[in-house]
Amino acid sequence: MPRLAWILFVAACLPVTGARAQAPAAPVEFVLEDQFKNRRETARLRGDVVVLVYAERYGAEAAVDLGRRLHVRFHPTAATAAPEQWATQPVVAPAGWPAGLRPPDVHVVPVACVPEVPKALHAVARSRLRKESPHLSVWLDFDDDLKRAFGMVDGAPNTAVVDTAGIPRGVVPGVPDERRFEELVGFIDGLRLAARPGPRVATLPPTSAMPVPLPAAPPAAVVPAGGIR
Repeated sequence: MPRLAWILFVAACLPVTGARAQAPAAPVEFVLEDQFKNRRETARLRGDVVVLVYAERYGAEAAVDLGRRLHVRFHPTAATAAPEQWATQPVVAPAGWPAGLRPPDVHVVPVACVPEVPKALHAVARSRLRKESPHLSVWLDFDDDLKRAFGMVDGAPNTAVVDTAGIPRGVVPGVPDERRFEELVGFIDGLRLAARPGPRVATLPPTSAMPVPLPAAPPAAVVPAGGIR
């Protein structure tokens, strides 16, 4: 399968070389339920970085793999933790974070986009997902909320990064190669560093930590805040 193009949108406060500044986006607030019928809200994760890894059913397996990889990168003890403790491991601070100060967490949230499931079968979908994922909470998007907000590439994972203020900062469709993965990790850590309290509150993520667009990306590959169409 050929590599999917990377599509990034960045708000005006994040400097991207060669890209025109855009108006800052408004905070996003998603309210969904997981397979245990628990209410899940992005607003409750404010203060931390939220990484929504979402996909329709044909991209679900790749999305699970990517989500696990991202979670372990920021919570390395999860690699050896018991399944029931996997999601609650401590986050590592980004380089340069002040000692003794709680760093912003990175919540990697798996989202199953299943708008094709009729309401009468929602309970069946939850039951099946509970068997497949008995410990890890998976948010269920029955109404295609994420696709409308960010767009979606079918058959692949889609990754939306939301900063500590709840503002979406980037949408990455597809499975990143090793270099792109490291750029994404650096981008997320840059958002965490920008949340440092005190006189550096407005500090921007360093340019070196931001994802770099593909060198020969066509104009259509740069998407404004509306997301992928």
